[in-house]
Amino acid sequence: MAAMRLPTILLLASSLALAACQPAPDPEAARAAQAAADEEAAQAMAAQFDAQVEAGNWQLAKAHGDVLLAEYPDSEAAERIRAQHEEAAAKVVAGREQDRLSALWAYQSEPVGEQEQLSAAIYARENLETDGTTPRPVRLIFRAHPEWGDSSYLVLEKGDFDCYGGCRVSVTVDDGEATRMAASRPDTDEAIAMFIEDEAALWKLASEAEKTLSVEFPVKAGGTRTAVFEVGGLDPERMPDWN
Repeated sequence: MAAMRLPTILLLASSLALAACQPAPDPEAARAAQAAADEEAAQAMAAQFDAQVEAGNWQLAKAHGDVLLAEYPDSEAAERIRAQHEEAAAKVVAGREQDRLSALWAYQSEPVGEQEQLSAAIYARENLETDGTTPRPVRLIFRAHPEWGDSSYLVLEKGDFDCYGGCRVSVTVDDGEATRMAASRPDTDEAIAMFIEDEAALWKLASEAEKTLSVEFPVKAGGTRTAVFEVGGLDPERMPDWN
């Protein structure tokens, strides 16, 4: 039995001796091979990033760039896309802000006989105390009525405007100079509304504003209040006859 095992033992010993004679793996070569593999993977991610940038899909471009910069921050591919990735991230933030501003507007179309009434409305950024008690929403509405024509007006939920017989309000776009505009409170209890008479000029100001349009108006509770509207998301095409 021992004689039969001898060839096996000799073969094993020979194999071990041969293995012992092989040179040890080169650490530098191993590192170089790994670096090459990492760079190849990084370049593949960068190609995905480039494709989304070219398509203008900033959300996906940013996502691909995030992964590349997190996993292979020291790669040539990461260095190449870094500036574009920052641009993509900025565009994503700007896009989200524009979506938020657009969502602040409410557009309606209502039938009036065989025609339709169109309106665009937005609430003030902050509620205002207009009757000496609790702050309430203030709304700005642009309306195109087939019989009554175009109009722009503010609407309160509580309190009242001190504008019966006419008054003037101050309108400011972004950080610009205030513009004085004629206004009037109709003698009706159907709604707490005050018309801003030059609706075309007010619409133009709202359309051109980058961020805000502010209206300072008098109230019966005393003094004035200023409603700030974030109008930057207005879609003028929703009111085609006003453009």
